[in-house]
Amino acid sequence: MHRVAVVATDRTVPFDLASPCAVFESARLASGARAYDVQVCGTAPDLDLGLFRIAVTHGLAELTRADTVVLAGVSDVHAAVSPALVRAVRRAAARGARIASVCSGAFLLAATGLLDGRRATTHWLGARELARRYPSIRVEPEVLWTEDGQFLTSAGAAAALDLCLHMVRRDHGSAVAVDAARRAVMPLARDGGQKQFIAHAPPAADGESLAPLLQWLEESLAKPLTLDAISRRAAMSVRTLSRRFREQTGTTPLQWLLRARVRRAQVLLETTGNSVDRVAVAVGFGSVTTFREHFRRAVATSPQAYRRAFRARTSGRAR
Repeated sequence: MHRVAVVATDRTVPFDLASPCAVFESARLASGARAYDVQVCGTAPDLDLGLFRIAVTHGLAELTRADTVVLAGVSDVHAAVSPALVRAVRRAAARGARIASVCSGAFLLAATGLLDGRRATTHWLGARELARRYPSIRVEPEVLWTEDGQFLTSAGAAAALDLCLHMVRRDHGSAVAVDAARRAVMPLARDGGQKQFIAHAPPAADGESLAPLLQWLEESLAKPLTLDAISRRAAMSVRTLSRRFREQTGTTPLQWLLRARVRRAQVLLETTGNSVDRVAVAVGFGSVTTFREHFRRAVATSPQAYRRAFRARTSGRAR
């Protein structure tokens, strides 16, 4: 089973610690079996998180056996980083473990030198300081998360959930990630390139929430939907629809629809034997050529290669 070690230190932000634990611990394979063995590993047995203290039963030695190491964010990015933590993370990386950071955990990861010359992000409030302190890191302050080889970083708060679901999808495919997202009561919708600065409006009491429309779109992916057709369904002008989509989802209606079609295609490629042509039709692309272009742009590989890679992962688990 894939082992995940979530690292806690003094000053760890509780949400940043709990988020990866919740996502990985709740992920289930099609058989119902747990997808991950999750352990919280501390730099000391007793840690001060500010609002409360926690007792940790696993130490940094567990990182030597982990397949994924997650560094939770800290409330004080100016505090010295434990040399023992730096050594443990570097050893895990040298062994080939995947190393991820949540929010200000990027400062812990940066202190190891493993991000030098790589892309990274953190909460936008700390991005300038991260870039100033570690000029060899290519800090991208706007994105939700980054992936550069075996190293991944996320922005603050909810972006940690986005990153963890991305890792679940990479490990076990979209179907398992969609189920994990459902358990977390969140959409598997945002990709790493989306911006941190989006002001997502909460569902309004006056009927302005797009939730019913988004559900209808998910159920209508095979149809040849246009912006005019979507605005008619929503009973609002194209201009108003576009504004509310930007407010509530951070993107445009057609971009949201495109991402939803690609996500559905990933699930079909993983869970059915349907040809690429049939998958393209089932998710509403006008031609298989258009489907391949959009799929490659979104997933960075072809539909055929994606299916082969997923089957290779499932075959490896079966052995």
